[in-house]
Amino acid sequence: MRLGSGQRASARERLATHMRRLRADAGLSQEMLAELSGLHRTYIGSVERCERNVSVDNIERIAMALQVDVSDLLAPTY
Repeated sequence: MRLGSGQRASARERLATHMRRLRADAGLSQEMLAELSGLHRTYIGSVERCERNVSVDNIERIAMALQVDVSDLLAPTY
């Protein structure tokens, strides 16, 4: 994700960035995160590629699986 001067990442981009980082930090594969969150592996991959308009319920499921607050997934990126 490359943003020009003064541009902010979209919520979808912030979610994807934080999700990938937190998943990697936890040593989880997309498949493992999918299992923990009760979502399909291909769904997790498409969220990480910013291809999905994710529901609040699914953001919460992902956050719970990563053991973080929902706000951590949507925080600004720098």
